[in-house]
Amino acid sequence: MEADTKQILQQALSRRTIAVISHPDAGKSTLSEALLLHSNAITEAGAIHGKAGRRGTVSDWMEMEKARGISVSSAVLQFTVGDAIVNLVDTPGHADFSEDTFRVLAAVDAVIMLIDAAKGMEAQTMKLFEVCKARGLPVITVINKWDRPGQDALELVDEILTRTGMRSMPRNWPVGDSGHMLGLLNPEAMTMNRYTRAPGGAKKVLAEKLSAETAEAEYPLEFQTAVEESSLLELEDQFYDREAFLAQEATPLFFASAVQNIGVEELLHFIMEQGPPPQARPDAEGTPYELTSDFSGYVFKVQTGMDKAHRDRIAFMRICSGVFERGMVATHAQSGKPFPTKYSQQVFGRDRTTVDTAWPGDVVGLVNASTLRPGDTLHAGQSVLFPPFKPFAPEHFRVGKTGDASKHKQFRKGIEQLDREGVIQVFYSERRGQQRPVLGAVGPMQFEVVSSRMESDFGAAVSFDALDYSVARDIDDEAAAILSERQDCEVLYRNDGTPVALFRDPWRLRTVQRDHPHLLPDPPGSATSASVSARR
Repeated sequence: MEADTKQILQQALSRRTIAVISHPDAGKSTLSEALLLHSNAITEAGAIHGKAGRRGTVSDWMEMEKARGISVSSAVLQFTVGDAIVNLVDTPGHADFSEDTFRVLAAVDAVIMLIDAAKGMEAQTMKLFEVCKARGLPVITVINKWDRPGQDALELVDEILTRTGMRSMPRNWPVGDSGHMLGLLNPEAMTMNRYTRAPGGAKKVLAEKLSAETAEAEYPLEFQTAVEESSLLELEDQFYDREAFLAQEATPLFFASAVQNIGVEELLHFIMEQGPPPQARPDAEGTPYELTSDFSGYVFKVQTGMDKAHRDRIAFMRICSGVFERGMVATHAQSGKPFPTKYSQQVFGRDRTTVDTAWPGDVVGLVNASTLRPGDTLHAGQSVLFPPFKPFAPEHFRVGKTGDASKHKQFRKGIEQLDREGVIQVFYSERRGQQRPVLGAVGPMQFEVVSSRMESDFGAAVSFDALDYSVARDIDDEAAAILSERQDCEVLYRNDGTPVALFRDPWRLRTVQRDHPHLLPDPPGSATSASVSARR
């Protein structure tokens, strides 16, 4: 189809592409499910831990996720709310899975920062917030689990300001302390929503709107306290300001109980009405690539095993500009080769449907994308290249092996596949051989994901031998030749032949630096020494 500039802009303005970030167990998948429920995308919310009478969560579909009750792989969910189309990315829920989460943050326009009412701003939340801040992503804050005992509301607001530098702009305010939730105040209308909970939280709650007079008569102390606290914030200039929200100077604040579906509808309406639409994405040289330019897309995730019947590979691509049409032949910017898009699909958790057209902000799944890797660019017409990912340095290393010699082919294929997906970093050495690759991970649980995926997706059980290394550095061929003679480090190679040196700890690295300053000139802790570039 031929799309003009006006049509592209209209479609882009209706998109909202967001991610949910938080510390583990704050309720990300539960909130995602509740948003789907209130958008009528599903009829019954799931239960993370498989509570009797409730179906499984849409976004947590891997066997390991269902068994452990956490998200280990980001899932993409699309649904419509009014005139808005929301692309919601539910990110990994374990602290080890920061790489996948950071890739997601390169593909969204805003984030929902979920905070546990009892725990406040936790380490993983702050780490992810810093990345959002660096990327210029507007932040919507949700204080979750208000139905359980937790901290004081004003104390949490103070903590958000102190830790993030953003003032809070309450869009609702709790009536009743945490653990004794009577309802939610609408500070602008000065009305109160009182909720009738659905059994188990699987269905929408019924909200009864009470006038200020009725609410004060029924809950004199609690309602008056809520009014005074929310008014106090307004006196401190913490009223809603959309420009301050978009500039990351302030954060819209919601109180909620996602598991009870309380406060979710207000959040959903805010996303629809106030959430930022897609903007021009900077290319590799920092020049904004306008939404109305020719089609371009950015691959932020690759996943296999989503359809066990076909063992296919799906690449998740965010549309950055123009219009995507199924069947179009795009160009893979990294290789310059044509890339067919005949099998393009819309992903809803594990389920898929064919998508014929997509617009800026949409996320499309490209099936059988064997040549695509996270960070790749596709385009049609005018050439463009978006910046590649800068992956984290692995800090945990293990030798992977299979005890069944008849499964070596499946083992090698699986390890190479997980390397391409970015699930694990893979290194080889002549001493260890191709059958015993060294796997590098940001956190130990990534090895559990590898083990689970290898067995379920490739039919090759894998075991590990831990290595006593914690630091990795990219090196050149000269350094590789010299360092390979030393006993206090090990030189390995990626699939593309680039060498990497592993050290037991930062002190061993400094020792080598003193001996060979020209080989490893960067001081420990610098940006270069802290990262291992995955040269694809």
